[in-house]
Amino acid sequence: MQDRCTFEYAIIRFVPKVEREEFFNVGVILFSKRKKFLKVKYHIDPNKLKAFSSEVTLEHLEEYLKSWELISIGTPSGGAIGKLELSDRFRWLTACRSTIIQSSKTHPGICNDPQKELDLLFKNYVL
Repeated sequence: MQDRCTFEYAIIRFVPKVEREEFFNVGVILFSKRKKFLKVKYHIDPNKLKAFSSEVTLEHLEEYLKSWELISIGTPSGGAIGKLELSDRFRWLTACRSTIIQSSKTHPGICNDPQKELDLLFKNYVL
């Protein structure tokens, strides 16, 4: 029981036309303050991307998601946001925005291993 910790997560969505509010899930972001864990995991299905948008390329979308990953890791290439504390980076990534990459509302949970939980959420909501 002592290894259990709280976490928060959000689903990362691709929204090709913000005004239409259509989207599909491309990733998950999970944060655990106690475990000092913040990670983004994503996958883009090329067939879904083609069905939803002929204007956005796979490379373009991967570039956006890679920046989210760099921010979550906290590398210097994550820019100014990447230098913030874990919780601040998580809040920035999950903030409401009107771009082609958005996140769901955050959801809480309890787990033993944040990485395993991230993998499970990814499998259930993205793959």
